[in-house]
Amino acid sequence: MLSIVIPVYNSENTLASLVDRLQTALAAIPFEVILVNDGSRDRSEAVGLRLAEQYGNVTFVSLRKNFGEFNAVLCGLNYVRGKYAVIIDDDFQNPPEEIRKLVRTAEAGRYEVVYSYYRNKRHHWFRNLGSRLTNALATRLLGKPKGLYLSSFKLIRRDVVGEIIRYRGPYPYIDGLIFRVTRNVGAVEVSHQPRAEGTSNYTLSKLLSLFINVLVGYSPLPLRVFTAAGFGLLALGLGSGLALALAGFAGWWAVSVGQLLACLLLLCTGFLGSFLGIMSEYLGKLFLTQSGLPPYVVKKEVLSRQAEPLTDDWTQ
Repeated sequence: MLSIVIPVYNSENTLASLVDRLQTALAAIPFEVILVNDGSRDRSEAVGLRLAEQYGNVTFVSLRKNFGEFNAVLCGLNYVRGKYAVIIDDDFQNPPEEIRKLVRTAEAGRYEVVYSYYRNKRHHWFRNLGSRLTNALATRLLGKPKGLYLSSFKLIRRDVVGEIIRYRGPYPYIDGLIFRVTRNVGAVEVSHQPRAEGTSNYTLSKLLSLFINVLVGYSPLPLRVFTAAGFGLLALGLGSGLALALAGFAGWWAVSVGQLLACLLLLCTGFLGSFLGIMSEYLGKLFLTQSGLPPYVVKKEVLSRQAEPLTDDWTQ
């Protein structure tokens, strides 16, 4: 069985069409749909409840407030029963028919995770810029293959899903959790369409929050960088002290050394300020994690009414 996880936010006008199209596109495959309403402000909850009543293979979960896309996906993964979980957005930019490509790639390459990538991306330039920065950071911090694009449209094997959902902190980053579990990752090109309706929910604050979360939430590398920089400044300080002792306080040497010390003071102040900022992020995340703040809170759920066995030819 295939489990389709869809984080839902303000998609009352597209959600029913998406689920209907999934029923047609995957008619030959035993599958389930898991809708997670992430605190939508429109009628998405009412639409999701109706779809769960209409289709026996639809599970609907509604969260108490907007926790964020990754938190909603993590919630949906906790309901997965299929051999593979496929995460797809609710805006039709990823056609449901392309899900078969991910499944065939996983079966052919025996991959545990398959990411999609696009020849022609239809995202807004602002989101594309944020994606490039996040991908570059993930390559450095998470050990992601350099050419791999971390798309939100991806497939994950059930055993990897089981490891991901063990995460209990308030700041999940699904791709970071994936690369903590496996490096057996493939990729396949899929079609990318314009949004069916509305605009992207990615704002500057959300992209900045994601960037900081990746930077300090899944690797100690920033602390190691500051440790190395601290030793470098120590050596620079010792060198300037030696220069001051040799130069004395007379003539143009005094002016030069004074300027050097002023520059070093500014450099050290900036270094300490940045270091304290990074440390505060680590301590803040550690505090919130230890305080038991959950990644999401479920308000209501309607479980699917059927569970079909896996057939031999469902990937064809």
